[in-house]
Amino acid sequence: MSDESDFQDDPLTDMRGNGYPSSVHDWMRAIRRPTPYRVGNARLHIKPRTVAYATLFTAAVLTLFICLYPSRKVRSCPNTIQYISSVKDVQNDYDSKYPLTNPLKLEYGLIQYKIALVTDLDTDSKSKTDKNTWISYLLHGNLTVSDDNGFIDVKFSKQPRLLKSKLSQGGRGMELSELVVFSGKLYTVDDRTGVIYQIKDGEVFPWVILADGNGNTAKGFKCEWATVKGGRLYVGGLGKEWTTVDGEVQNYNPQWIKSIGPHGDVKHLNWHNFYDEMRVKTGNVFPGYIIHESGVWSDVHQRWFFLPRRASKQKYEETADEKRATNLMIIADENFTNLEVRYVGQISPTRGFSSFKFIPQTNDQVIVALKSEEDAGTIASYILAFDIKGKIIMQEHKIGNYKYEGIEFI
Repeated sequence: MSDESDFQDDPLTDMRGNGYPSSVHDWMRAIRRPTPYRVGNARLHIKPRTVAYATLFTAAVLTLFICLYPSRKVRSCPNTIQYISSVKDVQNDYDSKYPLTNPLKLEYGLIQYKIALVTDLDTDSKSKTDKNTWISYLLHGNLTVSDDNGFIDVKFSKQPRLLKSKLSQGGRGMELSELVVFSGKLYTVDDRTGVIYQIKDGEVFPWVILADGNGNTAKGFKCEWATVKGGRLYVGGLGKEWTTVDGEVQNYNPQWIKSIGPHGDVKHLNWHNFYDEMRVKTGNVFPGYIIHESGVWSDVHQRWFFLPRRASKQKYEETADEKRATNLMIIADENFTNLEVRYVGQISPTRGFSSFKFIPQTNDQVIVALKSEEDAGTIASYILAFDIKGKIIMQEHKIGNYKYEGIEFI
């Protein structure tokens, strides 16, 4: 077929062959008629609207492919979930600010920090007024330290703030045993349910539930201490075998610890050998024991620091245990191959360490700590400060008749 025959009916060509339409009617026909394309000897007629739709569809498919294609980086795609796919990305997502509020610089070289304490009320945590509710108290205060670390003083608010939760296990809950700042948020841990709560605006919000032992149990982990290391939150338990009141071994679940990432992933770590190394170093080998309620990792020293609550060279016995407090400070390298024992002041048999933190800007040289007392129904808490050599800077003094088991700079 010739080229002339192909175009002889085209309205865009008038009888004179000058390529212009001969009438308005011919113009309308030209607009509605598909644009002609030649492919070899064949002739195709494609509407411009069809071409536009095909182009938009292709662009949409390419955009979706680019957004969803796996990458080590987080891609921002409209209306899609952002996934983090590498350890480096998680670390970059970590908020290292500590403490959460800036300290105040006062006269005479004094610096003031905001602190908070939290209670473990044990069976008294069940609310007497609200059904299916468990409570704890959060106490705020200020800690003041001199620039030479020779003076430390603490003042607390008159009334603690009430914290409430509906979560429990076996009829018990909100027995909060530690406070810790992690990735820009304030957390507390429940030693009855294994729940890690975020504390925000005077309320608690469940974040992670930790299972006992290796994680394959229905019982909640008995959380006792918490610290931050390498951008992860480490939560530990008592560190001794779980026994009956007479010291008969039931399991080794309290010798596991948990490592939690900023987004809540949990790793279960068996610390049986690490806890036993501390026993050997202090001469409290089985059937003797050490009970841990406070442990902190120091980035400055690259060491673990532990202030055990109780220790004994004798077999565990519940009543006798109330008077087995210690003044031990155990310092260990990362793999517990090199351990050192120091002593903090004199032993107060009924008052054992329950929590401590390094005071900021002291190069991890000065510690503020809590001691808890449970003796034949008598319950109280004390606070003191000392350096890492064990020298007392602020003598212990009583906070109140609640068992405060967590302290943190906020």
